[in-house]
Amino acid sequence: MRLATFTHQGTTRLGVVVDDAIVDLAAAASELPREMCAFLAAGPPALAAARAAVAGRTARLPLASVRLEAPVLRSQKFLAIGLNYADHVKETGMTAPDFPVFFNKQTTCIVGPSDPIHRPRISPLLDYEGELGFVIGKRCRHVPKERAAEVIAGYLVVNDVTVRDWQFKAQTMTLGKSFDTHGPIGPWIVTADELGDPHALELRTWVNGELRQHSNTRELIFDCFDQVATLSTAFTLEPGDIVSTGTPSGVGVTQQKWLVPGDVVRVEIAGIGAIENHVIEEPAETQRW
Repeated sequence: MRLATFTHQGTTRLGVVVDDAIVDLAAAASELPREMCAFLAAGPPALAAARAAVAGRTARLPLASVRLEAPVLRSQKFLAIGLNYADHVKETGMTAPDFPVFFNKQTTCIVGPSDPIHRPRISPLLDYEGELGFVIGKRCRHVPKERAAEVIAGYLVVNDVTVRDWQFKAQTMTLGKSFDTHGPIGPWIVTADELGDPHALELRTWVNGELRQHSNTRELIFDCFDQVATLSTAFTLEPGDIVSTGTPSGVGVTQQKWLVPGDVVRVEIAGIGAIENHVIEEPAETQRW
């Protein structure tokens, strides 16, 4: 299934995307939660009810009539990993890590698959990073690699937008990775059973139609299951947590091609879909206290 969060006629709820339509779960299965973290926490019964709603072929809306939001609006954690493709390690001139290099993106950076990305007033060094992300579906701790697939609800597309000078100012990288609007995700969550092998997916990133990144998730140094095992050794993972798995070569910093207002960034992963975000100047109204 392709699980989505969408807004229609002023109300935000969950749906299942089928071809060019979306099954409105609030109408077709009203007993289900209307927020993604709660839906995933409800486990197999909720997924079964959603599948039954799709099979019932009712409560369908044209996909073009709704606004797709970030699939997970209130994630507890947004985790990401650096230097996780060999070609990206090479282009940075750094050494491949022996242990995964994780960092946090603050969840306030999350925006939807077509929402604008702000170029912050504090820095012009704005960069893109097309990545495969996955979403945790089960509260878990100390998950062995061979069982990691059992706790992943599904997969989505991520743009790990980065303010490079702020990234390098702080060793944890969190500041430069967490500016508001710098976590576009979507367009939906493709459930693990539908996607199949997450480590054989073509990934491409375009800026204004120019192909900047082109790789395959088989090139991950630490794959999705490695990442679950490592993270869950340290702390509990919860339904709705997002993990972004790293970016391949072709990022802007290595070419000194920074994102500027008017640019359009499209990240596409085979078997999942694409997100496309326009870059704008940070609006004045973001200054508030």
